[in-house]
Amino acid sequence: MKQNATLLFLFLTTFLSASKNPNILFILADDLGYGDVACYSTDSKVATPNLDKLAKAGMRFLDAHSPSTVCTPSRYSLLTGQFAFRTGVYGVFTGVGGPNMIRENQLTLPQLLKEKDYQTALFGKWHIGMTFYDEGGRAINEKGLEPVKQIDYSRPASDAPIHRGFDDFFGTVCCPTTDWLYAFVDGDRIPVPPTKQLDQALKSEIGLPNHPYSKDCREGLIAPDFDMENVDLIFLDKSKSFLRNHSAKNPNRPFFLLHATQAVHLPSFAADQFKGKSGAGPHGDFIFQFDWMVGEILRTLEETGLVENTIIMIASDNGPELPTVKAMSMDHDHNGSHPWRGMKRDSWEGGHRVPFIVSWPGIIKPGSTSKQIVSLTDVMATVADLVGYELPNNSAEDSFSFLKVLTGEQPDSLAFKEYSLQQARRDNAKSIRKGKWKYLDHKGSGGNDYTRHGQWGAQYVDLPNNTVDAPAQLYNLDVDPGETNNLYYKHPEIVQHLREKLAELIENGRSRPKLSHEE
Repeated sequence: MKQNATLLFLFLTTFLSASKNPNILFILADDLGYGDVACYSTDSKVATPNLDKLAKAGMRFLDAHSPSTVCTPSRYSLLTGQFAFRTGVYGVFTGVGGPNMIRENQLTLPQLLKEKDYQTALFGKWHIGMTFYDEGGRAINEKGLEPVKQIDYSRPASDAPIHRGFDDFFGTVCCPTTDWLYAFVDGDRIPVPPTKQLDQALKSEIGLPNHPYSKDCREGLIAPDFDMENVDLIFLDKSKSFLRNHSAKNPNRPFFLLHATQAVHLPSFAADQFKGKSGAGPHGDFIFQFDWMVGEILRTLEETGLVENTIIMIASDNGPELPTVKAMSMDHDHNGSHPWRGMKRDSWEGGHRVPFIVSWPGIIKPGSTSKQIVSLTDVMATVADLVGYELPNNSAEDSFSFLKVLTGEQPDSLAFKEYSLQQARRDNAKSIRKGKWKYLDHKGSGGNDYTRHGQWGAQYVDLPNNTVDAPAQLYNLDVDPGETNNLYYKHPEIVQHLREKLAELIENGRSRPKLSHEE
């Protein structure tokens, strides 16, 4: 069996090297939880037929993780293959916060692919930092409303996605319907600047929904063409147009398309045609809309004849949001973190174990699953392996290729990396995995303060075997996937080993081994 798998991989390697590199489509959801997707949780109260269909056509990863438990650092790590904590960033940008976390000459996933003649595009949310300027030419990199008011919109941003490897970009600086700047960026400019403040009066005037899932909408400045309830549909039209134009004009050139949605980040502003469709309230409708959008992109791939040579990856940037999980649990008996403990911001599994589905027609075995521990940080090395790009030592320092997992050459019994790192929202809240063992180098969640949520929050804190007096946490996920039994005092030798290894990998500035031929 192993010999057959090896021969298959050698055949695929030879075939791919002799043919056109495959197209790569990555759909990145926002705050979509493991328990939000029906093919991951039978307890989900929202139908996700398109995600389920894609999982049946490809591979569903059961132990996949976002690099961080919040947006900005996860997106940075996906595009660079490096954990964001190495830059000192744990939180998120708002408004025109920045500058861009990605250094000017730092190798990125789209830049790598451009060097292999890929056309690259990003439509949707950026959120890795962008620098605009005031009338005097001073860079604006502060968070909040006042810095947005200072922008000179005649000046381009100096560090937009098109300056970091993407040929095309249309989207938003940060969270599309949450932050202080509600305006679209086209390339490196904002063609239609904001003219009004989205205060309560304007929210009422334009008829924005008012429900428990609508509260995360700051009173920022909004452009006249920025439709809060149709932002994702605008991004969708951009991606569909890109695919159609590519098929018509550049069918023999491979593409990399990153489609980064607002869904399902709060506020849950589903478009009109999806309201009431899920049977699970406004946030359920938003999840339903996300699934529909996935279906629209897949149908466009089929219509254009691009699907057969396209790798499709779908994942989330972190676990589900706390207010969402709380309200959905109470209103609809739906837990976006199910079956894990914790959620967005937390070091516990619910904060970063995410749905990750990969389809590759003719290569990935349909309906397959993998128990391999993978991180979205690993996507860069995997893609580099796929297109024959040798990563230098000063790039993708935390990225490991799982290409052999996709092709079936490496079964689940063989780990492609021994240790996996994780960062949470709170500074210095890090954890490390080795097989079944997970060590959290801190007390508590590493993110959310559940003591502020009364009896509901107690279920995440007051656990009978949680050993709350311990300075750190150790869990055996094979027997305790819910992380309810802290084994810190029972296995001091494992604690010491993982603590020292974590410190070593932090100190080394990398977890991927250096190439021997480079200094």
